[in-house]
Amino acid sequence: MTLRADLAIIADHVAPGSRVLDIGCGDGALMAALRDRSGVDARGLEIDAGNVAAAMARGLSVIQGDADVDLAAYPDASFDYAILSQTLQTARAPDGVLDHLLRIGAQAFVSFPNFAHWRVRGSLLWGGRMPVTPLLPERWYDTPNIHHVTIDDFREHLRSRSVVVEGAWFLSGGKRTTSAAANLLAEHAVFLLRR
Repeated sequence: MTLRADLAIIADHVAPGSRVLDIGCGDGALMAALRDRSGVDARGLEIDAGNVAAAMARGLSVIQGDADVDLAAYPDASFDYAILSQTLQTARAPDGVLDHLLRIGAQAFVSFPNFAHWRVRGSLLWGGRMPVTPLLPERWYDTPNIHHVTIDDFREHLRSRSVVVEGAWFLSGGKRTTSAAANLLAEHAVFLLRR
């Protein structure tokens, strides 16, 4: 099974045998890879019932829940890693979700689409419309994305909260790209964080 590019980066950087909570785990592809390749004890939280069923069919421990509400029930430091992949921008209170990630996990992975990518900017500038791209395939009225975050916005938020960046990876066209001008050139970002 081939993982989506951001998930592959995360999988490559999770220590074998770790305890992981994957928030917004989708169908469990990352959890299954971590379990099968690295002996990780992976748990998942997913809002979509169909995805929960698909993950459970893989033999994964996943519960249906909402990151905006249900993360408060998890004890402090209960996981080695808390993972939030392509979910931050869909949260009603992304700053609160981020605080919970860093409380629940010793480290946290966060990945998100970069809404400052040049194609997004160009679509707004030249077409005057919200972009529809392979990474952002929904139209403005049907998107789950309610907080359009950029790499620079996220970095500033981390600085303001004294969050330590342990690692950062940037993707364009599903391939790693340089951090130089990432806010303009990267379609997607992956951060490894800790308090």
